[in-house]
Amino acid sequence: MRLPDYHTHTARCGHACGDPSAYVMAARSRGLLGIGIADHLPLLPEPDPELSMGLSDLGHYVAEVQALKTAYPGYVFLGIEADYRPHTVSDVASILKDHPFDYTIGSVHHLGAWGFDDPRQIDEYADRDIDDVWTEYLELVGDAAESGLFTILGHLDLVKKFGYRPTRTLAIELDRLVERIARAGILVEINTAGLHKPVGEAYPTLDILRRLWAAGVAITFGSDAHRPEEVGRDFAHAVELARAAGYRGFACLETGLYGRRAHVRIRQFDAADASPGRPAAGSTGASSS
Repeated sequence: MRLPDYHTHTARCGHACGDPSAYVMAARSRGLLGIGIADHLPLLPEPDPELSMGLSDLGHYVAEVQALKTAYPGYVFLGIEADYRPHTVSDVASILKDHPFDYTIGSVHHLGAWGFDDPRQIDEYADRDIDDVWTEYLELVGDAAESGLFTILGHLDLVKKFGYRPTRTLAIELDRLVERIARAGILVEINTAGLHKPVGEAYPTLDILRRLWAAGVAITFGSDAHRPEEVGRDFAHAVELARAAGYRGFACLETGLYGRRAHVRIRQFDAADASPGRPAAGSTGASSS
């Protein structure tokens, strides 16, 4: 499918396998529009070797992906996935500024010290009010959107990963989050990794995607691949979700001029990206950021 995959990882993060070149080869073999390597920025203040690369690895990572950018100009992009944690914002900002990333994915994986999507810490859910967990999470995602640090918000409703759902609709909280995202002009990915987690569905839900479309928020795509064979996985399903929400197009990255970081362009879905027999679902309200 002529779509990009901007959310892929490598063995450097400690919980994936394969080097960046293997992911690029997988993307090319599947006919993807482009690929971004966006491994985990060292987790601050102390990296966890099972969750992210160490600070000493970061320069090697950048050089490795930069070499692939040179080999495949306009096709490979150097990205990074950075955790949004209020107490590390300034340190993360400094690291991002000091490296030539084309784009950054902002993700919330922690509520305070609790890694809520970490299987090693799943027992914590038994001691939490699930509505409070969701409310705190959505507020932090909004803070991440407004921080100005990120190009893309990753797996927007990741807090559902293990299947823990709120007991009420949270419509007010979701409306507030979408308003903040739209005002910030940040992209949101449809992340297909959730289809292979206990929750069994992509991030975010169709309901949230419809809210994003109505607010004019542009979308893009990420497999969150942790193995080369996962690149572009389930993107046909992602397109179905996007079209059902109202989108006719998606955001893609283009190489910036004179050493500038990549910029965003809105591209229409190709006819082949629609499922056979599925009519177009309205026109997009998305615009480039």
